[in-house]
Amino acid sequence: MRLRHIPGAEEAIASSPYVIQDPELKKGAWNQVFGNSHPIEIEVGMGKGRFLMELALSHPDVNYIGIERYSSVLLKGLQKRARLELANIFFLCIDARDMADIFAPGEVSRIYLNFSDPWPKDRHAKRRLTSPAFLSVYEKILSDQGQIEFKTDNQDLFAYSLESIPSAGWTITEYTRDLHNSPMVLGNVMTEYETKFSSLGKPICKLIARPGR
Repeated sequence: MRLRHIPGAEEAIASSPYVIQDPELKKGAWNQVFGNSHPIEIEVGMGKGRFLMELALSHPDVNYIGIERYSSVLLKGLQKRARLELANIFFLCIDARDMADIFAPGEVSRIYLNFSDPWPKDRHAKRRLTSPAFLSVYEKILSDQGQIEFKTDNQDLFAYSLESIPSAGWTITEYTRDLHNSPMVLGNVMTEYETKFSSLGKPICKLIARPGR
């Protein structure tokens, strides 16, 4: 999908108090950034941020970090953030492949992957956020009880993930191909895409997995 660039997005991100600049300098010291020792949860590909900001509002005892590599998309999230009174959420404009350079081993308790690009062509499989390449990054930063939560409307991507995750040595602890008609819907927070797709009658898939160490 081609994204429309918003002029001035990079400058706005560079000057925003909600975006951590030079995040690699915070590795192992994110508790100092937030000023507490609460668990850290990350959303990779946060989009406009509705999901993560709703979590932050509901769970002040958890610290949240939204990762979005596209400046024009992140800018819309920052505009939404500016209207909220929150002390437990920051954003990063980075590539998720670099997370192990930014977070220390065990520093993250949960990673959310919501409606990520399915990269349908086989030659692009390594770009999928549930590919072994990305799973190895997540494993480096997750705590001993850490886990990923993955939601998608794309049945092919979900089928791929059901195979790729166990093959990487991870354990899928729970999954469903129809979230909104499943017990897993308890406590579910909707994303923008989830609201759109479910309104069209598309079933939402979800799985929870943890490293097999």
